[in-house]
Amino acid sequence: MSSTASLIAIGDALRAVHHDHESMTGQSAFEEMRALYTIRNLIDHHAAQLTGTLERLRVARDHGRTTRELLIVMGFAPSVAQRYVRIAGALALLPTLSAHAVDGVVPSEHVDAIVRGVEHIGKRSPEPIDDAMRLYYVTDLLGQHFSGATPAEIADRARTLGNVLADDTPDGLPAAEDRSINTLTKSKTTDGRLHVDADLDLEVGEKFQAAMERYGAPRPEPDGSPDARSTERRLADALDTILDIAAGGGNDMSIVPRTHVLVTIPADNPQLSALEHMGSITRATMNRLACDPTITPLLVDGETVPLDVGREKRLFTPAQRKALHVRDKCCIKCGAPATRTQAHHIAHWADGGETCLENGCLLCPSCHADVHHNGWDVYIGADRHAWLIPPTTVDPEQRALPSYNRRTLTLDNLPAAA
Repeated sequence: MSSTASLIAIGDALRAVHHDHESMTGQSAFEEMRALYTIRNLIDHHAAQLTGTLERLRVARDHGRTTRELLIVMGFAPSVAQRYVRIAGALALLPTLSAHAVDGVVPSEHVDAIVRGVEHIGKRSPEPIDDAMRLYYVTDLLGQHFSGATPAEIADRARTLGNVLADDTPDGLPAAEDRSINTLTKSKTTDGRLHVDADLDLEVGEKFQAAMERYGAPRPEPDGSPDARSTERRLADALDTILDIAAGGGNDMSIVPRTHVLVTIPADNPQLSALEHMGSITRATMNRLACDPTITPLLVDGETVPLDVGREKRLFTPAQRKALHVRDKCCIKCGAPATRTQAHHIAHWADGGETCLENGCLLCPSCHADVHHNGWDVYIGADRHAWLIPPTTVDPEQRALPSYNRRTLTLDNLPAAA
């Protein structure tokens, strides 16, 4: 019997199945549901394999369409079609995952989460991960599934593994923390409205999420009944409130309620630090966020019990900020106005660096990310001013640069500052 005939026969057999709901026991209902669960998983696996065959045979491409579009035309939901395409393109590289899918023990949603998780981890390393590493990560993520994790929890685990890899790999900046690829587009719709679409790194995303949580929370109606607004409407109203705050001078924290942004730092393993809404972050980003006065670091023990919130004198005081403004005048790297800068700990606060003028400098958010992620270094010279050491990709000789506001001076005495 051909495979097509076999599938048709399976379909006919399923149509003929009759559930005797009146006399069915709880045990028999459970067993039938388990059988259907396995059948569903097997169908999804075969569908993903056939998607790969359709792609290889160019069935859709020879007619100017993509395989995903072909599946949608056939009646598959867009999200299901995209899932099949992703799985089809990855299973050949993930034989262990494929073997479990063949047995029908892993749902396609979990297979897809593992596929996306391994791809996500790979993007966090400057060099491609090899087969042994790929097997290690697949085994870890499969273990999450068999322990009862949801697809979202598998994705969170993959992010954590990717952050550990990025921390342990020179220049291993994860895409989730790469500020340079942030985008926001806006376009007017035909009915005169504005459509906004943004792709943000996790730090900006965390601030956005925290602001939405604060200003978009449900509020009772005047009569005390529950908030009648939809979630989408509440978030749009929250954005309106944030824009009003910005227009009215939102920097005055004595007038404007502060949005709460929290980063949790395990005391025994800072590599597992995480933001409240956006999840896992690398050690480098954790160090950078510790300089941000709008973010509160929470130190916890192995059972996530708080040990300390912040640290005495973690943040630069207003007087110290003024002193930095007087000395640096602007971002020491690019010259952005001082009002747009953050006070950076040269020796990381998380590593015991002191909060003092000799251990601080002004950096705008973008340059702050460069110092923590892209190989730039800062030190205080003998002249008691900040100096920058560029990465070898910028200057192979890594010649020291004075802070931005002092670059009009002569560099004849450059060695004297070192």
